[in-house]
Amino acid sequence: MLKPVDLLNASILIVDDKDANVRLLEGMLGAAGYTSVTSTTDPTEVGPLYRRARYDLILLDLQMPGMDGFQVMEGLKEIEPDGYLPVLVITAQPSHKLRALQAGAMDFISKPIELAEVLLRVRNMLEVRLLHKESRNYNAILEQKVCERTADLQDNYQETIFTMMRAAEHRDEDTGAHVQRISYYCGELARRLGMGDEFIDEIFFASPMHDIGKIGIPDHILLKPSGFTPDEWGIMKGHTLMGAKILGQSKSPYLRMGAVIALNHHERWDGGGYPNGRRGEAIPLPARIMNICDVYDALRSKRPYKPALGHAKTVDVILCGDGRTQPKHFDPAILQAFEANHSLFRDIFDAHTA
Repeated sequence: MLKPVDLLNASILIVDDKDANVRLLEGMLGAAGYTSVTSTTDPTEVGPLYRRARYDLILLDLQMPGMDGFQVMEGLKEIEPDGYLPVLVITAQPSHKLRALQAGAMDFISKPIELAEVLLRVRNMLEVRLLHKESRNYNAILEQKVCERTADLQDNYQETIFTMMRAAEHRDEDTGAHVQRISYYCGELARRLGMGDEFIDEIFFASPMHDIGKIGIPDHILLKPSGFTPDEWGIMKGHTLMGAKILGQSKSPYLRMGAVIALNHHERWDGGGYPNGRRGEAIPLPARIMNICDVYDALRSKRPYKPALGHAKTVDVILCGDGRTQPKHFDPAILQAFEANHSLFRDIFDAHTA
């Protein structure tokens, strides 16, 4: 809400090549209580003065030698980013009034000037200008608050994902670190593949949900330290279908991508994966990215049935194969990106391992 003092303290610049006109306007505004009035008789000074002070109002004479008021307004347009020129022109030429408004002026005062008209138009212009600035500042504050709230929601969303995963694999003490690493692996690999910011953001938040379907796998199978029987393996592979069912039919882009990854992250490029035996580009790209990230982290991690491998050995297994893991399991373009950037995986693992 504007107060009378806000108007009286507004900054005003008078531009007129005649000293007498400048003194007349200064006297009118001073007598009315305006406290921040500056003037110049040199129109070439207007641009530099406005850059420094960003006046709330400029009283601008149109007919000046060397540089007229229209040229001054053209210069101001290059300075004012939002295109709003706080200019009140002063002219004795009726034909100049419309031209001045078309050039960007907000209003005009006719010569010879009258006190009542000057004060009324100055007040009206200042009210509009200050309300415009107030609105712009409010929008900037609102935009900042939206950004902060969005960041908070993303943090809360990620924490919710990690909580869901801990619920799904609450017996595994490393689950929290595992899903964090998966987020960073997938995000960085997607970036190296040239994916856009939206895709990178979605896979960062969606990838930790890849094994959410394990929440439906019985303990005696999920925690079994030895190999599975054919029946047990069939049940274990069902976590992909269960994960897709849990996350599917959502409006959230994160959950939709999470469902795609949950269903397809064990598919292989050569068609030897599960649950549907998809091959090549029939496997969605987020799942192809997730697949190599999941394999890297699994090889680096200690399990009841295997020791943890070092980074160099893990990279060798992925690039050259070891009988169980083969290069043909991975999208060649993604495998190439992994080979070129595998040190990032090492750094992420080291940074997110207790």
